Amino acid sequence: QLLREVARNSQRHLILLTATPHSGIEEAFRSLLGLLKPEFKQWDIANLTEPQRIELARHFVQRTRKDIEQDWEGAACFPKRITPDETYQLSAPYRDLLDRTYAFCSEIVRTGAALEQPKRRVRYWGALALLRCVMSSPAAAVAALQARLRGEPRPDEQAEYGPFVFESDTDRTDDEAPSPPIEATEATLPESDRRRLRELARLAQDIRTSQQDTKITRCAEIVRNLLDGGFHPIIWCRYVATAEYVGEHLRHCLPADVQVVTITGRIGDDERRVKIDEIDPEKPRVLVATDCLSEGINLQDKFTAVLHYDLPWNPNRLEQREGRVDRYGQTAKQVKAIRFYGRDNPVDGVVIEVLLDKAREIHRALGTHVPVPEESESVMEAVLNALFIRGKRTAGSQLSLDLGVPQIDEFHRRWDRDVERERINRTRFAQRALKPHEVQRELEATDSVLGDPEAVREFGLAAAQRLGLNIRPDRRNPTVFHIATAPQATTALPEPIRQALPQSKSGWWTVSFTSPTPEGAEYLGRNHRFVAALARYLFEEALRTADSLPQPVTTPKIVSRCGVIRTKSVERLTTLLLLRVRYLMEQPDRTPLLSEEVVVLGYEQPLGADGRPAQWLSDGEALRLLDEAKPHENVPLAEKRELVRAALDEIGEWHGGVTSRGYPGEWGEGHPIQQGVRERIAQRAGALEDSHKRIRRAVSLRVRELAVKPQFPPDLLGLLVLQPVVTP
Repeated sequence: QLLREVARNSQRHLILLTATPHSGIEEAFRSLLGLLKPEFKQWDIANLTEPQRIELARHFVQRTRKDIEQDWEGAACFPKRITPDETYQLSAPYRDLLDRTYAFCSEIVRTGAALEQPKRRVRYWGALALLRCVMSSPAAAVAALQARLRGEPRPDEQAEYGPFVFESDTDRTDDEAPSPPIEATEATLPESDRRRLRELARLAQDIRTSQQDTKITRCAEIVRNLLDGGFHPIIWCRYVATAEYVGEHLRHCLPADVQVVTITGRIGDDERRVKIDEIDPEKPRVLVATDCLSEGINLQDKFTAVLHYDLPWNPNRLEQREGRVDRYGQTAKQVKAIRFYGRDNPVDGVVIEVLLDKAREIHRALGTHVPVPEESESVMEAVLNALFIRGKRTAGSQLSLDLGVPQIDEFHRRWDRDVERERINRTRFAQRALKPHEVQRELEATDSVLGDPEAVREFGLAAAQRLGLNIRPDRRNPTVFHIATAPQATTALPEPIRQALPQSKSGWWTVSFTSPTPEGAEYLGRNHRFVAALARYLFEEALRTADSLPQPVTTPKIVSRCGVIRTKSVERLTTLLLLRVRYLMEQPDRTPLLSEEVVVLGYEQPLGADGRPAQWLSDGEALRLLDEAKPHENVPLAEKRELVRAALDEIGEWHGGVTSRGYPGEWGEGHPIQQGVRERIAQRAGALEDSHKRIRRAVSLRVRELAVKPQFPPDLLGLLVLQPVVTP
């Protein structure tokens, strides 16, 4: 209802973003499109006419990972996902527990066939919950079997017990022990079967206390190998009891310097974020978590591998888990996603064959995840029911997977149709109006105004040198730098800069000005809080006058608004002006916007008889000189003052209707220097207007009434005089 109300106003500029526009449900997809335009909801998306496709393309953009990698030069934005399988062999006691549990579950499902429907369903869910707990860990089995609900449990329908067994696509999965269905099942059993349940709990407890769990031993071995290979893994578990059990074991068997953090649904959202933030990115680390973290919190900054300690029974959840590390912003070139299962575990074999192998095959062929059809849960119910009723052990003690479930083939055909639909949609909804090379041109123009990564790097290094900030390049990677943050290294820094530095246990902060950022480094872009603090401090220092300082200045200022250098970069006396220019952008049916940018203009001497410069520099040449001109000879202070005074006199009184030389009228008109500034700013406004119009045309917006008007006078922020070196 909220979205419909927001979207109803056609004059509102609205962007709706989703990672999964089409979850496999056509009606839901059309409902989303209907928010953009009501008639879209009635269209047959699979059979669009060409006019309909063109109209929809004006409102709907689908951009996949492959689009970014191939068409938008973004191959380095994503890691390569490596998907090995690792297996374990159950110990004899654990194998005995699983065999007894499987036999017990099969028996109560078969004998429950004669019961009335509610009790029959309860037995089925209880059998699944029990089997899944035993498969997960002895700790989960003990937690589920020993817990008791208050009051008499009552059988109920599937809706109550399904979430305890299957992972949901949309709702948060309950990671507590599935005691309710097991308790309700126990209420339908005779005393002899209840004694068998208690015996299973005793066996699970014995395995836990006797350390005969080969699953967790094998997991620890894999984790050690991952850490030795430079990976930082997340261990995904189905239940809280399993996660705490695994976390405790890893803390005891891994080296002392490895951080092992356990996060489950028993911890609130805010505390989860705090625990993730507290992980030191400079030390080895392992996160053990339940599916409470499979969505919502960024984990790609600190982790580079996942291991599914418990295989999910929903491929969508498997993808959500792996997507926590395999996503934009991951700095590692490779990530690992490990399926971990028992070679002699019958249910793992069924889940892999029916669901997970199919999902992996689709991902490899299409390069993206296609959500499993919504009826996957009912198919798994049928498969697991057949597993209980007709599953047979072979001579090798492996369960036969030829269960004769006709729903599997139909389910896979439906999934294949969804894959084909996704392949077709990539063409149908491809965005043709926006061309990558045209967008690249506009991005480069934006970078020229706001500063690209190279400009930020040069600014950061120069500012560090001026302020006495200890910053060292990495010996192995030239794009990585280390900034000293220890108290003894920052005492001489200005207070605003010291406060902007993060705290680090090692005393060093690893950064990079390159994106994608090398692993272990933090990206310093133009919007980073530290870069902003540097710029703000230096700008304020430059604008401060002597009488505004709290005490007399005894040391040279680290930054100044005026300067003179003698350089080989010019052959004539050259003046550079650093200006802050404001524009008023008038838009159709919108309130005008005021924007600003910094512009560098320059001109060469000698001035003519009319006071006009011999030549105005191009924008590129002025920027180049500001960036590259270096002092080659010293200039006496008295001469510097004389040259700056002469330059200020040339440009005249900057504000006011009448200049110091008596030129009346609007600002700049008739003045030899200011008139040139005015003309060049007007040209710049025209270029900005053209750029805005190009972008608006690309998305079919009106351009007729759009105008960008410069506001005079600009602010004169700085002035630099370049004096040529005189050669004998």
